[in-house]
Amino acid sequence: MIDKPDVDERALAAEVAAAWTLDVAGLTFLPVGLDGQAWAYRVDTSDGRRWFLKLRRGAFTPAAVRLPGFLRAHGVRQVVAPVGGTPRRFGDHHLLLYPYVEGGSLWSRGLTDRQWTAYGDFLGRLHAVTPSPEIAAVLPTETYRSDAGQRVRTLGGQAAASASLGAFWHRYGDALHRLAETVDALAARVPRTPHVVCHADIHPGNLIADGDGPLHVVDWDAPILAPRERDLMFVLSRDFGEHPIDARRAELFRRGYGPVDPEPTVLSYYRAERHLDDVAAFLAGVLDPGASAESRANDLHWLTRIAETVADPGYQP
Repeated sequence: MIDKPDVDERALAAEVAAAWTLDVAGLTFLPVGLDGQAWAYRVDTSDGRRWFLKLRRGAFTPAAVRLPGFLRAHGVRQVVAPVGGTPRRFGDHHLLLYPYVEGGSLWSRGLTDRQWTAYGDFLGRLHAVTPSPEIAAVLPTETYRSDAGQRVRTLGGQAAASASLGAFWHRYGDALHRLAETVDALAARVPRTPHVVCHADIHPGNLIADGDGPLHVVDWDAPILAPRERDLMFVLSRDFGEHPIDARRAELFRRGYGPVDPEPTVLSYYRAERHLDDVAAFLAGVLDPGASAESRANDLHWLTRIAETVADPGYQP
């Protein structure tokens, strides 16, 4: 979220200090991410170290807490895992603390050639991991039963009647309803394919690197057992990041991942469903009366960008 949470930051700093035995010297809000239920802070300690704090309204899922440490223990060293592996409660929120990774996300600046191959290597390693029975028990399994269509239909009525989104809905509403129908149709005919451990949000914004350095993979909030296309969609579509895949980058990715031959219906389902889910989230953000003008403008930017994509006559998920 780019809006600060409604919490007492001095009390938050004191909780972090007590929970992780840190001498907290500063707490800095980071306006990153688009999750309306989560916020981020940089924690500076008196010994000069930095930490990344995630604050979530409600609880973290067991998979978000336990899977990253399991993956690191099984050789997937690009994973950034929470310290201690136990969330701490803070009022109506829960906290996880992570190592702070210097550099920045690769959404805007893109991956170098070496990093495209490392991207493939990471996903190849992730998809080859066999979860333990304990981890498998807490990982959700793909069902192809998305609620995004219903959310868009409900919010669309509010959007059509609102001053802020009435013109938008008049222009794009029919295309977004067609998208919901497309997602339902694709879900009804996806074939059975093997399931692997998927990150489920593995776009360049969740890849952190310092220059041409090694990749660090963050935001393990919603992992799932699903077809590998769940992750490959972020690589193979051109919707994520300012420097998407092309023929040369695809070859570099394959050098790390191995052969890539995705099942087309599954891949199309995941692209269309992600567009629909993002539309629902951004509609809710623009319609939120408690959001700041800056936050609503940011959500409207991304909402319009997606709507223009799906309204294009040549759109094929």
